Amino acid sequence: MRTDVYDCIVIGAGHNGLVCAAYLAAAGRKVLVLERRDIVGGAAVTEEIAPGYRASTAAYLVSLLLPEIERDLGLREHGYRVLTRHPSSFTPLPDGRYLLMGPDAELNRREIGKFSARDAVAYPRYEAWLTRIAEALEPALEDIPADLLPLPQTFRRRGFRERLANLRRALRFHRSLARLGEDLPSALELLTGAATPILDRWFESPALKATLATDAIIGAFAPPSAPGTGYVLLHHVMGTAGGARGVWGYVEGGMGALTTAMRKAAEARGVQIRTGAEVVQIETAGGHVSGVRLASGERIAGRIVVSNATPEVTFRRLLGAEVLPISFREAVARIDYASASMKINLALSELPDFRCCPGKDAVGPQHRGTIHISPTLDYIEAAYADARQGQPSRAPVIELTLPTSVDTTLAPPGHHIAQLFVQYAPYALRDGHWDEIGADYADLCIDVVTHYAPNFRAAILHRQVLTPVDLERRFALTGGNIFHGAMSLHQLFGFRPVPGWSDYRTPLAGLYLCGAGAHPGGGVSGAPGRNAARAILGG
Repeated sequence: MRTDVYDCIVIGAGHNGLVCAAYLAAAGRKVLVLERRDIVGGAAVTEEIAPGYRASTAAYLVSLLLPEIERDLGLREHGYRVLTRHPSSFTPLPDGRYLLMGPDAELNRREIGKFSARDAVAYPRYEAWLTRIAEALEPALEDIPADLLPLPQTFRRRGFRERLANLRRALRFHRSLARLGEDLPSALELLTGAATPILDRWFESPALKATLATDAIIGAFAPPSAPGTGYVLLHHVMGTAGGARGVWGYVEGGMGALTTAMRKAAEARGVQIRTGAEVVQIETAGGHVSGVRLASGERIAGRIVVSNATPEVTFRRLLGAEVLPISFREAVARIDYASASMKINLALSELPDFRCCPGKDAVGPQHRGTIHISPTLDYIEAAYADARQGQPSRAPVIELTLPTSVDTTLAPPGHHIAQLFVQYAPYALRDGHWDEIGADYADLCIDVVTHYAPNFRAAILHRQVLTPVDLERRFALTGGNIFHGAMSLHQLFGFRPVPGWSDYRTPLAGLYLCGAGAHPGGGVSGAPGRNAARAILGG
């Protein structure tokens, strides 16, 4: 039995779905958001991993969130608060040395100078170079991307106004590139090339290069020597929500506090949100969407359907093959979801006591930022080489964060939450299955950290292990890919999700994509959701 017709139905209450819904409702649309799980937030949630211990289960830091979204949705009025991290990075080394870094220029000069006087001088110039490129390209990343390919099927579907709008977007993109001036050649290398030769050109210290390289590989199934990792490096320094450009912050109360604020903002604008409402089919009539069907059998009518799910889920699971052109279906089937990420959330009785920087009785500078377990570029390359053969890295790359170092709301007094984001844990294994080896591999990762902080294993009270397969099951992340598809050049800008369909529209009239599978891709930015709403509203 059908209910009243909604103007817009949003599938998935992840952060992009909530952002899209809020903007649509603010424009006067009647909006319904349907969420498969019992909580909103998608992969940006805070969940209890043991009584009294709460963790950001998947996404765990914020930087990329667009300031326009924070302002337009009044997120601070709804409880959103970012806790900055000073320092923001700590790299312990096997030889007993360490590298601290953050937004403090003098700290960076002093710390990098321990390894290389030349690098200490070069680093501010490197930061300035990245900042110039980021500031020039940000308008393009925050805009609906121009379709630069003259594909007949997409050209014919556009009326004069749409063609004119696409031309304007192309001109805006050209102006963004023009702003780069003499930086354009090096910017093009950054956008298309590998991170390793870029870092080698700037620096000589292995510790500094390895620390910076983690931004180039995080969430990607690629080593820093692979083309395309330069863009991932840039992508991770685009945001300012963490307090400064490229600095990532904790959300007080965990990432779920951000999406809870987004939910409140959406509901204040009239959005209806239903949890425990799994969509199993997008329904069509006469070549146009007509609504959705839930797992319960309920059918809900809608003039427009907006999917926050991955392209794989949206186009190959929720839709019948007969409603999409063959060329589009084939393009969707080619999307690369290769992933090698794993998340381990732990409740600790005490802080890690690092050999190279002792102290566990009080929070020190080594505890506040991201702790990088990846001492050299060769270490990272070796970790990738294992994964390429279909086995988890024997010496994994680990980003360890301790949000309770600045946020005391997540654990009992004196206790802590540790979050391990692990590379490389390939989704597709050569031997066995993640259900069989996940616990043992988590033990190996804990042992790696314990090598640097001897008390670490003994301090663990509870743990939650999310293998790549678990990330797919729990958060509907195809292939366990946190970006809804690899951030490779052939899957970026006008090619995301597939060439010819980068403007959030789809071949099915009335169906739009608003998740990270659309431009500009992954990370908690809200840009895909905001842009999708603009496309629906004719902006």
